[in-house]
Amino acid sequence: MCGIVGYIGHRDAYPIIMKGLQRLEYRGYDSAGVALFDGEKINLTKTKGKVEDLRNKAETKMSLKGSLGIGHTRWATHGVPNDVNSHPHYSNSGNLVIIHNGIIENYESIKKELIKRGYHFDSDTDTEVLVNLIEEVQRTEHVKLGQAVQIALNQVVGAYAIAVFDIDKPDEIVVAKLGSPLAIGIGDKEFFIASDASPFIEFTNNAVYLEDEEMAIVRLGKEIKLRKIKDDAIAYPNILELQLNLEEIEKGGYDHFMLKEIYEQPRAIKDTYRGRLLADQGLITMAGIDQNLEKFLNANRIIIVACGTSWHAGLVAEYIFEDLARIPVEVEYASEFRYRNPIITDKDILIAISQSGETADTLAAIKLAKEKGAFVFGVCNVVGSSIARETDAGAYTHAGPEIGVASTKAFTTQITVLTLIALKLAKEKGIFSGSQYHEFLSELETIPTKVEIALRTNDMVREIAEIYKDSPNCLYLGRGYNFPVALEGALKLKEISYIHAEGYPAAEMKHGPIALIDEHMPVIIIATKKGHYEKVVSNIQEIKSRKGKIIAIVTEGDTQVRELADHVVEVPETMECLTPMLTTIPLQLLSYHIAVMRGCNVDQPRNLAKSVTVE
Repeated sequence: MCGIVGYIGHRDAYPIIMKGLQRLEYRGYDSAGVALFDGEKINLTKTKGKVEDLRNKAETKMSLKGSLGIGHTRWATHGVPNDVNSHPHYSNSGNLVIIHNGIIENYESIKKELIKRGYHFDSDTDTEVLVNLIEEVQRTEHVKLGQAVQIALNQVVGAYAIAVFDIDKPDEIVVAKLGSPLAIGIGDKEFFIASDASPFIEFTNNAVYLEDEEMAIVRLGKEIKLRKIKDDAIAYPNILELQLNLEEIEKGGYDHFMLKEIYEQPRAIKDTYRGRLLADQGLITMAGIDQNLEKFLNANRIIIVACGTSWHAGLVAEYIFEDLARIPVEVEYASEFRYRNPIITDKDILIAISQSGETADTLAAIKLAKEKGAFVFGVCNVVGSSIARETDAGAYTHAGPEIGVASTKAFTTQITVLTLIALKLAKEKGIFSGSQYHEFLSELETIPTKVEIALRTNDMVREIAEIYKDSPNCLYLGRGYNFPVALEGALKLKEISYIHAEGYPAAEMKHGPIALIDEHMPVIIIATKKGHYEKVVSNIQEIKSRKGKIIAIVTEGDTQVRELADHVVEVPETMECLTPMLTTIPLQLLSYHIAVMRGCNVDQPRNLAKSVTVE
């Protein structure tokens, strides 16, 4: 949600910023802008629309010279998406320029006071208020930019990642963070600023991730200076070596990032259990669990908090933990959990799941649980992310960068990590015999190969998509482990194709949704042989008798459902608890192909952001 890029150094800033903005498009945005300082004046262009629209406008309207610059992709919060509300924003004097990700909650009261002092505002944004507040502090306190930023931020309420520069100090950029991610890439006599490392990965592998309530002055020829915003204490940068590589964030010959990421799942699952799953030795080794084993074994319950696709992975984990490890689990939307005064004790474990590791509601839920004394375990994909830093312990998925807004490999790799944890706890609790445990581990090791087989359904799924691409509604049904998969399948369809879709437990169909079924209603039903197969077959018969169009995801070799369904897609047989990693594959492909056929922007669906870093 919103993307920040900045550069100061010896190179031309414009191409670095524009390429960086393109790499941050996955975050979701509705407008974009760039500001460059050419040594004499600021050249600024911004526009509603895409980065390519900005490029076309900038290259015809402004000078592209300068080795200092900032750029931004905006996801509208305060003020509609238009050219004026786009970032960057000037201060009234024209000396300060700012980009901002986040929300300043008390901007209206600050704005009223600034208007009394003679300031005027062109936009409806909270960001223009912030840059003028910084200027007012400079003017009245007679301080340098860094101090002015610090004083101003102590007066605001909300979340932010900002980058601001002053034309009177063209050798520095001031950055600060609270609740929104911000990384500083450290090159040879040059610095890069971005919401994540993808904009600067080809220039440097060294980066500093700001902590909440930290600010930094990035100055040419100097080391980074970090300070705490609240108390001015010196902070010491932790320089990380990035594991990301350029090839991982390019499409690699695929038409869309989403399709690339769907096909990366066999590798991503294998990378996620690599070094952790030692099936031949009958071992699962996970440092975050091994070092805190007693906490897990003695926990009263596990609370899982997440949003979106990660919440669906958490629902799958609820079945896995309770079924295999016999530990009570509650799964909560992080956005609801943080506001409903939940009962949490020091005997609880909270597992927070997030692909980006920056989800605002999930971070708030973590802080709440820690205040109540719970042990907090994180599952996320991005090394150095806020959730990775805020939790007591955790486990990374190793999905690699996920650029498509619609999560695919995040879902399957999250389930992989959570399955490993549940299996390890089940073994430690003595629930499994040795042979059962080995059987589970060996079967989990085969999942990447079975996902590859499931991906071979692509052509068949494309043909089904052609038939139903114009359907206005769609119903997804599943039972047991595959009920969350039905929810996830429906989410994928609606978020990238804009077709209304709902996921239900199959047995709940008779409690309302069956009224929707007629010859125009496609029903995608997950009917694998494991689990409540006969019950699901009965549900299919009920749909068939009402002329519903049935698309069934079945275990290979199935004959009973094949006789009833209009379309059948087979996936390999596996243990029931592992079926979600296979049954989700054709549903991902179905949503992808329907979206492409409808002419939708698959990787950047309207109104959506990859990482929701503000409420």
